[in-house]
Amino acid sequence: MTVADLAELGPLYQDYAYGYPHKSAYRALEPPVPLGRIWADEPKDRLFLYAHLPFCEMRCGFCNLFTTANAPDDRIAAYLAALDREMDAVRAEIGPVRIVQMAVGGGTPTLLGAAALDALFDGIAARFGADAASVPTAIETSPDTATAETIAMLAARGIERISIGVQSFIEDETRAMGRPQRPEAVRRALDTIRSFAFPRLNIDLIYGAENQTPESFRGSLAEALAWAPEEIYLYPLYVRRGTGLDGKAAVADEHRRRLYRAGRDFLAEAGYEQVSMRAFRRTRASASGEFSCQEDGVIGLGAGARSYTATHHYATDYAVSRRGVLGILDDYAARPADMFRAARHGIAIDAGERARRFVLKSILRTEGLDTRRFRSLFGEAAEMLIPVLDRLAAMGLIVGEGGMLRPTAAGLEHGDAIPPLFYSGQVAARMGGAVPR
Repeated sequence: MTVADLAELGPLYQDYAYGYPHKSAYRALEPPVPLGRIWADEPKDRLFLYAHLPFCEMRCGFCNLFTTANAPDDRIAAYLAALDREMDAVRAEIGPVRIVQMAVGGGTPTLLGAAALDALFDGIAARFGADAASVPTAIETSPDTATAETIAMLAARGIERISIGVQSFIEDETRAMGRPQRPEAVRRALDTIRSFAFPRLNIDLIYGAENQTPESFRGSLAEALAWAPEEIYLYPLYVRRGTGLDGKAAVADEHRRRLYRAGRDFLAEAGYEQVSMRAFRRTRASASGEFSCQEDGVIGLGAGARSYTATHHYATDYAVSRRGVLGILDDYAARPADMFRAARHGIAIDAGERARRFVLKSILRTEGLDTRRFRSLFGEAAEMLIPVLDRLAAMGLIVGEGGMLRPTAAGLEHGDAIPPLFYSGQVAARMGGAVPR
């Protein structure tokens, strides 16, 4: 592997490929496709349910998620009423299901407080038969919204995994990231969470602020380890179009690389195993649940939530700007129940796109890609991607072991540069032609 070989990949930090196809490849489905038709032939005995609450107490400078800050109570109430209508419509359309894993994300779900979240969990259980006490369930929180009342309710409901966005324990660094935050509020929130017996605590940290150094990053990691989190996620700082940092900050690839390596090595020495470019798990801490992101479907509830089946990926429209987000939220809140019975925005998926997704959900994680299963599932579509996998192997980014292809240390480091190699021409063109909102 040479520097010239790796240069073929392009920039080290291109984007976070958290799903494929990316939501920017979605378009209006004309005509809308009834959910009953989409789910008719779909196995429904091992599904993931995701509920999206797109509200935050502030909009972080690095954030390009579908969320809005400081929403008035009436807008949140209208959204939750629409979410109730959607749950009724989805249940009526797709019929009985078995949920084996759940998550509530955002936004910052805990912004809504204990009563609203408790009612949401009751609503999910009533429609889909899934309760956090019996189904592995995750939720996201923030330092200022992790109140004793809300965290106690989540513990009582049996939430398995709670994830908190810390980003840094150094106030000057979070300010440079566009997220002014008091370290004492972070510590208080972590103390509150650890006073309850959640099986899994995850702490998110970000690296790449201009005033961040390997030493300061290791300092934040050392402080995070004081709460013995089962998981730590390390996110590179991106300055994306339409976000608060756009035009105000620049981050060099080499700066992020140095910080990544410092964090990776620090966590390895502390007994954490690397699962992906971002995810680190404390040795002997295991992820639970029988859901497979490769082969099982996803029911997404709420504006911005994505649903996955073998033939379609669908969601509401997507925006980053405050105006765009509010327009979509208001449209969602005004929908009558019947409008939730069909997918109106998304992309049709064929075997080729499913094969590409399967690869990207496998080779970017240390579990790796099972080549025999890959070929048996996708046949010709799998064979079309073998030359790209061979190219990555020649570059030293993946290695074969007994029928498995796994990322090397260099492959994990280049986890944000590899995905575009697998994008189909159709998806790449759609992504390139997306009009930002």
